[in-house]
Amino acid sequence: MARRVLNAGALEDAVGRLRQIRDRLLLPEATSGADQWQRVALNEAVRAHIVSLDPPSRTAVEISGDAQAGHAWRSFTSLNYPGFDLCAPLEGRGTFDVVICEQVIEHVVDPVLAAENLRGLCSPGGHVIVSTPFLIRVHELPMYGMRDYWRFTPRGLGMLLERAGLTVQTVGSWGNRRCVTGNSDRWPAYRRWHSLRNEPDLPVQVWAFARNPV
Repeated sequence: MARRVLNAGALEDAVGRLRQIRDRLLLPEATSGADQWQRVALNEAVRAHIVSLDPPSRTAVEISGDAQAGHAWRSFTSLNYPGFDLCAPLEGRGTFDVVICEQVIEHVVDPVLAAENLRGLCSPGGHVIVSTPFLIRVHELPMYGMRDYWRFTPRGLGMLLERAGLTVQTVGSWGNRRCVTGNSDRWPAYRRWHSLRNEPDLPVQVWAFARNPV
């Protein structure tokens, strides 16, 4: 009996190792956010929207880093979270034509105050771009003060921005069950064999484009 248990355990270990090898081959780790399977549809939607805004004629601020810096803006400012606290008073930071906040709202302590500050950073008539994950595992970087607090459905993200006084123009989402599973223990890079079919009831990424009323 002990021998059978040992053999079964060895078999289970072997199967586990084979699964790890399979996952590394079929779900290679992404090297950046731009390379992630979960962000393919999101990145294209954000890119197309930014292009439609005529970047050379506009000033922009990106709270989530500088991923959108390459659009030849009239001026571009990067405010890296959490070094820049989106929930703190803005203290006369000025306003911008386009405010970009990607993959940050889920990490702030007070998303309502953060949404109000997004509006505060936006010039009257300006544009706000927000994206956030939904069916994604909890991800935190405590050593950098980054915790994971929130998830927003498309309807919830739209309501959050509307209640901050913004006018939501578009709410989008993308996801499918294969991507949900694929992101369960890694951030896989997109490869041609990965499905980009959208299953609306399984959103992995959610985004919204809004304007600050004049």
